[in-house]
Amino acid sequence: MSLEMSTLVTYAKTKGFVYQGSEIYGGLANSWDYGPLGAQLKENIKNLWIKEFVQKRKDMVLLDASIMMNPNVWVASGHVGSFSDPLMECKECHTRHRADKLVEEALERDPNFPVPANWAWDKTPLEDLNSYNTAGHLACPNCGAKNWGEVKRFNLMLSTSQWVTEDGTSLVYLRPETAQGIFVNFSNIARSSRKKIPFGVAQCGKAFRNEITPKNFIFRTREFEQIEIEYFCKPGTDAETFETWLVDEGKFFTDVLGLKSDKVRFIEIPAEGLPHYSKRAGDFEYLFPFGWGEISTLANRTDYDLGAHMKHSGADLSYFDPYDNTKYLPYVIEPSIGLSRLTLAALCDSYDEIPGEEWTSKVVMRFAPQVAPIKVGIFPLVKKFSESANELYGILSKEFMCEYDEAGTIWKRYQRADEIGIPFSICIEPENYDQGQVTVRDRDTGEQEIVVIVELIEWLKTKGC
Repeated sequence: MSLEMSTLVTYAKTKGFVYQGSEIYGGLANSWDYGPLGAQLKENIKNLWIKEFVQKRKDMVLLDASIMMNPNVWVASGHVGSFSDPLMECKECHTRHRADKLVEEALERDPNFPVPANWAWDKTPLEDLNSYNTAGHLACPNCGAKNWGEVKRFNLMLSTSQWVTEDGTSLVYLRPETAQGIFVNFSNIARSSRKKIPFGVAQCGKAFRNEITPKNFIFRTREFEQIEIEYFCKPGTDAETFETWLVDEGKFFTDVLGLKSDKVRFIEIPAEGLPHYSKRAGDFEYLFPFGWGEISTLANRTDYDLGAHMKHSGADLSYFDPYDNTKYLPYVIEPSIGLSRLTLAALCDSYDEIPGEEWTSKVVMRFAPQVAPIKVGIFPLVKKFSESANELYGILSKEFMCEYDEAGTIWKRYQRADEIGIPFSICIEPENYDQGQVTVRDRDTGEQEIVVIVELIEWLKTKGC
């Protein structure tokens, strides 16, 4: 049974994964709040990423840079001058759309759909875009009309004022990416961490983009989270380093997070479509209900960013290599993941609707144990066993996120646990508990196993919790 996006949105709200932002005031377009389960799911994914790429490696450190930075950072990076999308407004219904996305969607429907010669929307001059636009190829997805206004470049950065007055001297931007905080701190990190090239810097945090057409739930939003790495290497070793990260990132999505391998792919970006700072790049995509969508970009950014900041700031950001006594600007391989999108992928990947009798169905969220927001459900068979159940909760909650539930029949509680993705549910029965044992039910198989309480924590850890 295929999953509809509207079904997932409703389910996410009902079960406490994601809510509409400011809902009691009518909401705010493209604003979403992560509920108790969604917040924990997103945190688990982030922590698994930190564990895999920072904790387990000797060549990685973690950074948390400021969201607001000196505006000159964004001048040097090119965001002030060129971080824009081609904006088109329908003259009939006055909705605004990204021209490149309209073409991409048209090509998905018809591979022979005509596109501009040497199509690259971020490089094509506006006059060429407008000539193509007036040819009447693109229809408005809202009303179907082919009556468009002039194509314009729309800068995606969100700005604010830092001081108490709102004049031009106090203008600052909310960062559109987390990468630049790593680049401007490169020398500080290399010196204080005593890391030698090659090494990487990881960062998790919010970023903001004034998207023209945010859509598909939490897939494309104006406020989102990134988890990304800038891996600094010696020029000449960048091609090999790129290949290593290509393998490592793919394994993270499938082996660590448990995403279905047939729903994850890597698409190379052709040379003519590469950003101006990239030597090589590609996207990891996940097969969402609305089609394939990017969850991560892997890019060889060369020495562009360090070189740009060194030129604009006057600071020496070159690296002295003690191994061969050379001085150079490192190249950078960047695995950049959209945490919000990866959270959506985990929701879609785990959603399983099982048809039942008389038009009823049962939903099971089949999260991998390491990803699941709640690892263990603790359920006394009847309420009078709640003291024992609370005692066990106190033991297990020191190691795992647990759910305590004593309302309804035990099978009803099992079903509620399945619906929010709890991989293991424990039933407290007096006969077993008095003998130092409990019954553990597996969410995916429905099988039950007697486990000794003193061995329970280790048993759950062997299962991936």
